[in-house]
Parts: sequence; structure tokens; C-alpha cells
Amino acid sequence: MLTAVADQNSIFNTLIKTGLKTEFGKEHHFEKIKTHEDYVKNVPIREYEDFKVYIEKLKQGKQNILWKGFPIYFAKTSGTTSGIKYIPITKDSIPNHINTARNALLCYMAQTGKSQFANGKMIFLSGSPELERVGGIPTGRLSGIVNHHVPRYLRSNQLPSFETNCIEDWEEKLSKIVDETLKEDMTLISGIPPWIQMYFDELENRTGKKIKDIFPRFAVLVQGGVNFEPYKAKLFESIGKKIDTIELYPASEGFFAFQDSQNDEGLLLNTDSGIFYEFVPVEEISKENPKRLTLKEVELNKNYVLIISSNAGLWAYNIGDTVKFVSLNPYRLVVTGRVKHFISAFGEHVIGEEVEEALMKAAEAENIHVTEFTVAPNISESDEKSFHEWFIEFENIPKNLSQFAKKVDENLRKKNIYYDDLIKGNILQPLKIQVMQKNGFINYMKSVGKLGGQNKVPRLSNDRKLASALTNWLKKQPAEVIK
Repeated sequence: MLTAVADQNSIFNTLIKTGLKTEFGKEHHFEKIKTHEDYVKNVPIREYEDFKVYIEKLKQGKQNILWKGFPIYFAKTSGTTSGIKYIPITKDSIPNHINTARNALLCYMAQTGKSQFANGKMIFLSGSPELERVGGIPTGRLSGIVNHHVPRYLRSNQLPSFETNCIEDWEEKLSKIVDETLKEDMTLISGIPPWIQMYFDELENRTGKKIKDIFPRFAVLVQGGVNFEPYKAKLFESIGKKIDTIELYPASEGFFAFQDSQNDEGLLLNTDSGIFYEFVPVEEISKENPKRLTLKEVELNKNYVLIISSNAGLWAYNIGDTVKFVSLNPYRLVVTGRVKHFISAFGEHVIGEEVEEALMKAAEAENIHVTEFTVAPNISESDEKSFHEWFIEFENIPKNLSQFAKKVDENLRKKNIYYDDLIKGNILQPLKIQVMQKNGFINYMKSVGKLGGQNKVPRLSNDRKLASALTNWLKKQPAEVIK
């Protein structure tokens, strides 16, 4: 990683050189770009909506639009504001998605000396590998696309079968996955934590056993997509012991980082894989001309919005994630939230990292296991003060919910000074907890057609849409709340 900054400079120059010949490059005067400062002047930060005009041209069969030639795939993903997104994947960018996953496993083997898991069966809980064609370009979920590129030497060890992976209904698919894996020698299990938990629950329901007793050689849990901490305690309880985990940070737009150490915090930034990174301080992102930092300019423990330019033809693209560096040698980061997933209904700007830490600290102290949760503002229309409303599905409900809520509130006040000021100033009353039914979040996700795959529940909303929908799955008895 001593070469990380040099690698980034090299990638930047290669991207600009190739982009010169594209429609996007000509429109943005790539011929004048020699430095990062030139790039900032010529290429503004964009979100997907701003790219749609170029994506439409690709769908019409036009080439050399964002990158040379045509994309070899569109990764189809659902956005919170843009509806369905079609993210281009090119011949040059596909190795980023494939090789980074391989590198994560190789780093784990090299650091720990453990490689026996490679001899057993491995499962990747993913979307369907069936692809449709959009504008003649094969299109599907990223996990389904990647499934077509699993190395041959892993194919014989990979589960579930192609036919089972193609089942669209998640509950039917999950049942078939359990059928196929129950008697197998599973050594590695990979997926998004809430969907891994559903797989474990189904296995336990079928057998009455812990996962370690069903799969004695199960050694590695590979996970990503959401913060692992809120799910870790329950997953390990289901397994029946702690095992090694490898965290990944993939997205349709690129595979950005992976856990390279079992001992050090954070994920190693993927600095030499066709992606050039910029980092915008969170407080700058809404400005007309926000400060855009390169890798060599970042600082520890500051929240940045992640901006990428890549050999998939994405230029100064706002991923929508916020990250924080926990090491600069090597460059390791943690994902702290989503730019649009926050609560600032009262000026507090509470982010995902803060609510997760506030809840997990209180839960750990009381040995409480949380299945899933989300938070929304509740703006009072009466004399009662407004508050943050937490919807929590517990594995085991706290004996004194009022005291538990008070502890979570205290933890959040310590994490966010603006929230603390609002409580002190009597603008907000302390948070309230709504207890969800068992499988309440699963039933909600099912009701909106987002059960399984890469879908996840947002941690935070700045409006009441999700909160209003979740009231259909509250526990029948009114939850005790903090007074």
C-alpha cells in the first residue's frame, strides 16, 4: 500500500487518456485536463439522474459514450430516488468485481494461514444469475452477473445450483437452498447479514441444531452490504460460536474495499483496480463547488462522501456513501452511512454510524440481541414535543424497555452534539421505541417486493414514509416508551 497514492495518480491519467475519445470526454474537454485541479474545473460531481442521458444513448446502441465501445453488462439496481438504475460494467471494469473478492480470500489465507475452507462447499447468497437484454446489453443484478464469472476452480464447490439461484421468490429460493446445502460440508457462507440470518433461521427450524453442529467445518463468514455490528451477536448465537469473518464493500458501481486483516479495524481501500477516488467532506457536499480531496489529502476520523471515476465510464460519480478513514498506512476505511439516509428534521444531522453505535452499546451492556431496526423523525402536531422514533425488532426484548430507551438516548447524545443540544434545549423529547413483531421487517420487505438479494432496510429516514408503513407490523401490545 506504499504505492497507493502513485497508483491513484496512474489510474487518473489512464482514465483521462481513454476518456478523451468518448462523447463524455469531448463534452468535458478532457484534452485540457492535466491535473486533478483541471478535472474538478471540467467535470462536476454527478448522481445517477445526471448520467441518465448518457445511459439512454447506450441503450440505443451508441458506442464510445462514457467509455470506449459498449458496456458488456448493465448492473440493474434500485435506487431510493432514481427508480431502477442501469450501471454500466465494461470489459475493463469487470476484473475489479471479480479479482477483489478473490484478493480478499487470498489476504485472509495469507494472514491467518487457514486455507482448509477452500476444500469444502461454499455458498453465495445472491440475486438471480438470469440476465435480460436492455438495448442489446445483458442486464441483471450485480451478484447475478458476477455469478457468471466465478472461477472454474470454485465451480465444483459452489452452491446453490444454477436452477435454484434463478428462483425469484426469496422464500421459495431459501427453502431450496436449505434442501441443497443441509447435507453438504459447508465451510464458507457469504451474503448480506440479514439474509444470511434468514438462511440460518431456516436451517435451525428444520434441524433444531446450531449451525456449527449442522456444518462442523464451517469456518468463514463473508459478508457486506450493511454494517455487520447490529447483526453480529445474533449471527454468532445462531452459529453457536464465534468464527472468522471477512467484510466486503462491493457495489454495482465498483468493488471499493475489503477486510484484509482479522486484527485491524477497517477495510483496505482498493486503490489499484481501475477506480480513481475523490473525497468530499460531508459538510461540503451540498455546496455549489464542494472541496474535492484526493487520497493523499484525506485525514483520519473525518466523514467524507465517496466520489468515484472509473473504467466503467462513471465520472465524478457520487456513490451516496459516507466513509471515514481509520488508518492512513495502509488506507483503511469504514462505511459510516448514506448521504441521503440521515435525520435532520430539527437540524441535528444524525447519521447511520451514530444510531448504530448508540443502539449496539446499550444492547451489548444488557446482552440484548437486535434483529433489525430503523429510525425516523416524529414531528408533533400538538403541544407534545417532537422526537426520534425507533422501530426495533428484538430477539429478546429488554426487561425494562423504558430504561433501555433512556440508555440509547444517552448514547446518541454523546455521539451527536446537535442532538444533545436539542434535548437540553427542550426542543426534542428523548427518543421513543416501537417494538416490531417477530419477522416484522421481513414481512415489510416482502410486502414491497424487496425480500432477499441485495436489498436492505435503511437505517435512517428524514421523513415518515417507511415509519408509516412499518406500523402494520408493530407488536399488538403497545410498547413501553421512555417518558
